[in-house]
Amino acid sequence: MTRTIAQQAELALLLEVATTPKPGNVDRHRDHDDLRFEHFLAGAVGASDGLRDLADPDGPPIGMAFERAVEGMSGQSGGNTQFGGLLLVAPLVRAAGLDRLTPDGATMIAERTGIEDAAGFYRAFEHVDVAVADPPDDMDALDVRRGSDALPEIRDRNLSLFDVLARSADHDGIAREWTNGFARTFDAADRLVTHDGPLLDRAADVFLELLAAEPDTFVAINHGPETARDVRERAEAARDGRLDPETLAEDLVAEGFNPGTTADLLAGGLFVALLRGAEV
Repeated sequence: MTRTIAQQAELALLLEVATTPKPGNVDRHRDHDDLRFEHFLAGAVGASDGLRDLADPDGPPIGMAFERAVEGMSGQSGGNTQFGGLLLVAPLVRAAGLDRLTPDGATMIAERTGIEDAAGFYRAFEHVDVAVADPPDDMDALDVRRGSDALPEIRDRNLSLFDVLARSADHDGIAREWTNGFARTFDAADRLVTHDGPLLDRAADVFLELLAAEPDTFVAINHGPETARDVRERAEAARDGRLDPETLAEDLVAEGFNPGTTADLLAGGLFVALLRGAEV
């Protein structure tokens, strides 16, 4: 039986959390004190209705479908598990539903978002707590933590979801993907398809490559840019064989440094790779 596009997206979320070692993140061998492997499994399953909406070319605007996915994802006791991953895959899943899963196709979907997509994005923050950076001074009224209270400002300024994310692209890795042609996502997918071995082993290698390439913006938001740079350098050492990745994984969990943006990028790469024929 062939999996549907929505099922492939759900599977990508499940494969992401099952990948190990994935330094600093929850995986099938490591939990955080307040966030466990089982929470991610439940979150992925809970997001399924929203993923089906995203995969439907005639479905609701992707911002509304994204909110539905987040609402379903939040139906477990751990809190936020895959908010960033769902935001990243949303235009990818819609592009796949239109048979246009390419960087250009995903960018087209992102750029064609409108006010109602932005509204769904803001409402999604009412379902789960998400760590975000403080907004610039001129964006206080657009702080995503305001949820629905920010919608009058969104409508007054006639902002699309793409517009909102473009304002955060300098400090948020998922927003940067939306506005930069999903370059890292598709690059990760290419490596997942071409590397050898079981898919989860390939995913662990690609995660480390992603983390070694750029400072993780979720670490930077929570712990500052210097810590994010240090984590990147340690990942580079692990990638190059100068440090055991398992040791790095244990150390980052103990230190509380969670490269969540890199995990989200892996989820997006896994989705694209599955649609391009990566076998499970």
